[in-house]
Amino acid sequence: MTDSLTTVGGRSSGGGRRLSWAWLGALPFLGYVGLFLLLPTLVVVFGAFVDADGRPTTTNLSALTEDFVVTSFKNSIVLSAESAVLGALLGALVAYAIATGKPDGALRRTFVAASGMLAQSGGVTLAFGFIATIGGEGLLTILLRGADVAVSPTLLFGLGGLTIVYAYFQIPLMVLVFLPALDGIRPQWREATETLGGSSWHYWRHVAVPILTPPFLGALLLLFANAFSAYATAAALISQGSIIAPLQIRVALTSETLAGQENVGKAIALGMIVVVGVVMALYTLVERRSAKWLKR
Repeated sequence: MTDSLTTVGGRSSGGGRRLSWAWLGALPFLGYVGLFLLLPTLVVVFGAFVDADGRPTTTNLSALTEDFVVTSFKNSIVLSAESAVLGALLGALVAYAIATGKPDGALRRTFVAASGMLAQSGGVTLAFGFIATIGGEGLLTILLRGADVAVSPTLLFGLGGLTIVYAYFQIPLMVLVFLPALDGIRPQWREATETLGGSSWHYWRHVAVPILTPPFLGALLLLFANAFSAYATAAALISQGSIIAPLQIRVALTSETLAGQENVGKAIALGMIVVVGVVMALYTLVERRSAKWLKR
């Protein structure tokens, strides 16, 4: 005797499980991640441990101990930290100003839309914009020069200049990341503080700041990783020299005087993956703590 199974509402009435096809909707995303994230990572990891002839070696990793590579990593960390702190502080202020406005107001929608666009800006277009504005013969440079204010013609081509340029897309990114945390602050918490006789200082010191600290630190780490992995803008501004790690990779891959260094570039890229991986692991831990606070 066989049991006949009927399905009701998409489920088996006989207690068995019906194969769900909902996962098919995730296939485009999984394909994208596999093709543009996992596959390049595997290529970099594999290439870092083979020589030009495809034989296993660890020689490529010795490049990570070279002085010029170590210096480029230090510069990348300094640049990322400075632009992340600058972007986080200014972006948090802008996000707070937006959060205090009307939730469905035109001003909020405009700023959020603009932040979404500016956070994705970069590369040659952004570099050209800054060169045309504060470069050696930029518009603002000429105006300041006419007012007897000296502006260094090489301002944009060092770490300080890159920090300024990176802040252009770091600030709007901070607005997008930090705004949901500010929206999660409930007005009842301030009212409860005032009911208990607390002032605005007490509210910020004992309520708002402790709750906002985890998402702020998480956003700061995200901005650090974003700047550390940026390449196009720095490459457009600095055609000669390799003061940061991404530009060192460019030299290893394209240099005519150092032929056969492609896998050395992959070893440097592997070092960058490790740094970004550590930062994003810390970001995940901070975000978990932030989510617990905001759900209360």
